[in-house]
Amino acid sequence: MEANHLTIMDLLDYMGRNAGMLWEYFWQHVGMVLTGTGLAFLAGVPLGVLCAYYPAAAKIVLTATNILQVLPSLAMLVLLMLWLGLGSDTVIVGLFLYSLNPIVRNTCVGLQQIDASYVEAGRGVGMSPLQILFQVRFPLSLTYLMSGVRIAAVIAIGVVTIAPLVGGDGLGREIYAGINNQNSLRIYAGAIPAALLAIATDIVLGGLQRKLRLDNRKSGN
Repeated sequence: MEANHLTIMDLLDYMGRNAGMLWEYFWQHVGMVLTGTGLAFLAGVPLGVLCAYYPAAAKIVLTATNILQVLPSLAMLVLLMLWLGLGSDTVIVGLFLYSLNPIVRNTCVGLQQIDASYVEAGRGVGMSPLQILFQVRFPLSLTYLMSGVRIAAVIAIGVVTIAPLVGGDGLGREIYAGINNQNSLRIYAGAIPAALLAIATDIVLGGLQRKLRLDNRKSGN
């Protein structure tokens, strides 16, 4: 691979000539990330609530999600491939499992960090436990939850780059095509958009997290 002789113009020219294919890979990448982390959000938030209210359940759930989190992503995808076969669905299941821990943990921690005086105030005005959860605890813990989603999303973007190894789609296809063909242009054309997507996601979700924190402070929380 003659990486030292490549220029920005070479890369831009290649990406311009192959824009349709690269956009297709990009949106496949985004789709898998959104689906995997979205499913993890739908399952992880209720599990986080369970952990916050029941310490015994927290030990089991957090231990299980910790084990999933520390498994190498490639090893997890290969194991899932043996059970589910090749394809993007296998990648999505892997992302779901891999994204659970930060969402469950941050939801649990956020709910546990709420000042008890706010909960007592809710009880004092006659709120039910569900009203306290949705009207008091959740609004005050959103910054923690957003932090978990932010971590999960950025990790998922990186994990999807190895999706082609188990038959998945996304920008990883361009990266591995470049490796197989010893073509540096194709490696850069896949890796740079994936890196920019991760950075942009982190910036956007980080900005939303800061806004939620400021809103809480302005409201006296």
